[in-house]
Amino acid sequence: MRKLTSVTTNHTASPSVKADPSAKVSPTATVSQPVKPVSQDTTASHSVVGHSYKHESAKKQVAGEALFVDDYVIPRGCLHAAVVTSTIAKGKVKQLDLSAVSAAPGVVKVLTDESIPGEKDIGTILKGDPLLTIHNEVRYFGQPLALVLATSHELAWRAARLAQIEYEKSDTVTLTHAQACQNPPLLPTHQMGQVVAQDVFNQAPVHLSGDIHVGGQEHFYLEGQVSLAELTEDGGIFLRTSTQNPTEVQKLIAEVLAIDFNRVTIDMRRMGGGFGGKESQAAQWACLAALGAHHTKRAVKIRLPRSIDMTATGKRHPFYNRYQLAADAEGRLIAANMEVNGLCGHSADLSDAIVDRAMFHADNAYALGKACVIGHRLQTDMVSHTAFRGFGGPQGMMVVEKALQALALRVGKDALDVRYTNLYSAAQHTTPYGMDVEQHAEMRDIMQQLESSSDYRKRRAAITQWNQTHPVLKKGLALTPVKFGISFTATHLNQAGALIHVYTDGTLQVSHGGTEMGQGLHTKVQQIVAQTFGIEIDNVLVTSTRTDKVPNTSPTAASSGADLNGMAAHNAAMIIKQRLLEFACQHFQVEHADIIQGKLIGIESSPLYEHPIAWAELIQMAYLNRVSLSATGFYQTPKIGYDRKTASGRPFFYFALGAACSEVTIDTLTGEMRVDRVDILHDVGNSLNPAIDRGQIEGAFIQGLGWLTTEELVWGEDGRLLSNSPMNYKIPTIGDYPKQMHIDLYDKANPEHSIYRSKAVGEPPFMHAISVWCAVYDAVASLSGYRCEPLLHAPATGEAILTACEHQLQWLNEHNAAEDSADVANE
Repeated sequence: MRKLTSVTTNHTASPSVKADPSAKVSPTATVSQPVKPVSQDTTASHSVVGHSYKHESAKKQVAGEALFVDDYVIPRGCLHAAVVTSTIAKGKVKQLDLSAVSAAPGVVKVLTDESIPGEKDIGTILKGDPLLTIHNEVRYFGQPLALVLATSHELAWRAARLAQIEYEKSDTVTLTHAQACQNPPLLPTHQMGQVVAQDVFNQAPVHLSGDIHVGGQEHFYLEGQVSLAELTEDGGIFLRTSTQNPTEVQKLIAEVLAIDFNRVTIDMRRMGGGFGGKESQAAQWACLAALGAHHTKRAVKIRLPRSIDMTATGKRHPFYNRYQLAADAEGRLIAANMEVNGLCGHSADLSDAIVDRAMFHADNAYALGKACVIGHRLQTDMVSHTAFRGFGGPQGMMVVEKALQALALRVGKDALDVRYTNLYSAAQHTTPYGMDVEQHAEMRDIMQQLESSSDYRKRRAAITQWNQTHPVLKKGLALTPVKFGISFTATHLNQAGALIHVYTDGTLQVSHGGTEMGQGLHTKVQQIVAQTFGIEIDNVLVTSTRTDKVPNTSPTAASSGADLNGMAAHNAAMIIKQRLLEFACQHFQVEHADIIQGKLIGIESSPLYEHPIAWAELIQMAYLNRVSLSATGFYQTPKIGYDRKTASGRPFFYFALGAACSEVTIDTLTGEMRVDRVDILHDVGNSLNPAIDRGQIEGAFIQGLGWLTTEELVWGEDGRLLSNSPMNYKIPTIGDYPKQMHIDLYDKANPEHSIYRSKAVGEPPFMHAISVWCAVYDAVASLSGYRCEPLLHAPATGEAILTACEHQLQWLNEHNAAEDSADVANE
């Protein structure tokens, strides 16, 4: 046997992109005596990654054959669960009479917190989230007080409404920032940088300050919270659930039932949407289903009606942000003090990390000069707010984008030029938390490309002319960047595992720790594994996410699903591929071999060159020669680490970049708004699947559009959520879709060694919708000739736009009256 030489992983993104020899197999996946592949150029000619394959479940979903949790046939004797919920926001339960509930038709059992054998508090990181009300304390409207188990879904929820409850209400209910800031914070304040002295602002050529309220957002996933729990023969739980975080659900169920983790198995095939709403808050309903199964020894299913789902689960955090800027006469920032205030709800949930990410993104793509960013976590008497696409980043970006719109008015420049002036550059490329922005030149290039492709300057001139000649309908235009950090800011979550089995017919099963919620993660993993092996994608099947296949998984969140799980699957595939090549070289007495287009081939003049071996035949030969055809892969994100004590470090592996240009028309008499045109140029590195990436960009933008224009959460003074149904909470419809929409991908590989040099795409495009809000701001400002800063907050609903227009007209009338008085006085 000749000595074997080393192998380099071929990270090819598409036929037009050269192989990336620097992206090597993870050290955790190394094997002994690696084999050199035949030719990287030959491998590059057969690319699966980089092509627009259909979503792996697309046909099944269109045909109605794709199974969601509510579609599975329930086991014989399955019970259905409902919850008795509180009808006050804060206080005590003086008396809870459940006798009528127990006596209701179909009811089998009613459980309270006293029925919980183990942990009663399921707080994710910090405690404070009781599974059912503990010590009779009510902390938010809609809090579950008791669990009802009945023979049907309808009977369970009908019975739950029969509970007789006597309360001792609190005198005050805290719902707003003005109220919450008078009380102690929920969690300690965090600060990046030192507060800039007031003298710096006083002495600056331009000094301005302002604030912005940023509303929350309902996840409004198509599939609500749902779980189906079955008891196993060893006293454990098998659970199907709609969750982004199977391992967290496994852990919490085990703790609630006081059993070992290994007795709980979570199976998650697909979700009908998640958007962060099922990262931590799917766990409560899964635990309740498991609790019911534990007590009744029967399967238990719980599915929340939409109104209960909206009332009893957390939202995107509302924020109240403030800023103070110092700039020169050209609008170049000298210093900034920024404050972000997250309204967290009654408990911590994920709020600490969410407010941190808002702070990390308060600079967006701009060098702030001497800067300080402070983040407060405020407690309110409402459901605990939670993760939502962007995880606080959008709320942080809003403060600086609003501030630059105001700065542009102050210095009399186009807002785009003020943005260009303040972009990170070779001279200023360090964030307030000490991380270098290495792709600052690319950020400028993206904006300049989009400026050109969208005809920004020509349209700006046309809009100026339009607004001068149309007294009622006003147009606005804005081009805004996005710089979004990719990685979990909790360092330990940046890890993933995968399991691959190769069967003797040459087909594969892949299980990884990520969850599929419609974003195409399984499709991308299919492509990655097929590309790594050098085989067709049809040979690869990605199975459901299960805690008994891949343990200790991180949630599918932070836009890291493909980065983490794709690399873990790639590493598992490389281990098996290495075994196959070692076997082939020994068996055929050759030094070099590789798998190309589903065949084992060798170099010219070798037997394998003249007579390549089909993939299935190779696998059969390997099996007969006792080569292991199964492997686990693992990946941990390199380079990252943030020291919270010093508020410095590198919390992100890389930044995803992009820019959007939006044009809007507003009706100054009614507040109505339409989006006329949107152009987006977004950086996904070497795209793993361009069609899926474009879909993610489009969907994220529309969801962000809803957040900033139509989706308004409204609570009554008693803490009741009033916007609790599609009747009174408006997500975007096809009528809100831009009249013109252009999406392009920025063609540049990720400089970091991500999977096939791609970049994450789930969350960053959400923030392109900020360009719409800025365009509305621009249109409103035109009423005063761009001299008065609009009083516009988010969401910019029709009512908010009309109010802002009225303020502009009031300012204009007062300003004209003052000028007339001055003229009279001068005469």
